Amino acid sequence: MAALRFLDSGECMLVVEFGSTIDAALNERVLALDAALTRAAIPGVVETTPTFRSLAVIYEPLVVDRARLVARITELEAEAEATTRPARTWTVPCCYDAPHGEDLAEVAARLSLTPERLIELHTGGALRVHMYGFSPGFAYLGGLAPELAASRRASPRPPHPADAVMIAGGMSAIAPLPMPTGWWVIGRTPEKVFSPTRDPAFLVAVGDEIRFEAIDAATFAGLAARAAAGEAVARVEARR
Repeated sequence: MAALRFLDSGECMLVVEFGSTIDAALNERVLALDAALTRAAIPGVVETTPTFRSLAVIYEPLVVDRARLVARITELEAEAEATTRPARTWTVPCCYDAPHGEDLAEVAARLSLTPERLIELHTGGALRVHMYGFSPGFAYLGGLAPELAASRRASPRPPHPADAVMIAGGMSAIAPLPMPTGWWVIGRTPEKVFSPTRDPAFLVAVGDEIRFEAIDAATFAGLAARAAAGEAVARVEARR
């Protein structure tokens, strides 16, 4: 395993870096340390934020100094168990039909694929939720088939609809909030992955897996009505 790197970000944030790649094993180490820090409840540690390959630790330097914090984090990481966190696999419905898969045909052509083959690849494997970021509920999904490694757009497209399913840069994503984007919108899910009125607000946890299930436009409309009423329309099972 690569040695930890400790990087300062201002006077009260320590970034614990595990590596330089988007990798499930690295992400497990990040989440294990995050859980260990939460359990340890170190005085002066205010907040932690996990990413693909690092953990940001916000702390109060008048309560805990950097050297002591680094030493304690090093101890906790050595003891952290990456297998103690429960993980789940979600089957998330996704409509790739028009008008939901707005960019599907264009990005399929850029990848020398038929739209049908692109959908087959996107629904064919489990994608890991590596992190949330960029905007509330924006879920970054790793494990995309190599054939779907499309570059980002040269310039952002107009705002996509809520709950868009996208690909770019070798990853997939679910974007709950409309916004301009450089990603390619290949579909839309009726599921509300993020809802500020729900507890928990984030339906899917970091470290969970997602499998997309293709649905038609009529099924999308029915599931969207149920989701708007507060029902979770994705299916979930514990992952062994």
